[in-house]
Amino acid sequence: MRKLFVLDTSKIVVQIADNGDGIEETMLDQIFVPFFTTKKEGSGIGLSLGRQIILLHHGSINVSSQLGKGTVFTIKL
Repeated sequence: MRKLFVLDTSKIVVQIADNGDGIEETMLDQIFVPFFTTKKEGSGIGLSLGRQIILLHHGSINVSSQLGKGTVFTIKL
């Protein structure tokens, strides 16, 4: 896992990237939906709750992913 912190004069940008399997494009729209999970043991609230916290702080979270190459989450506060 790689973390990258970028300081802008008006906001803080945090990028969290991995080199895992990636997320299928058809699932990218669903990963922030409460209780959506692809795991047997998962509850599906982690990304949804995190997104709500970020939005309440007037921030944003975006995701980009390529199958076989990994995923990058970008948080702007």
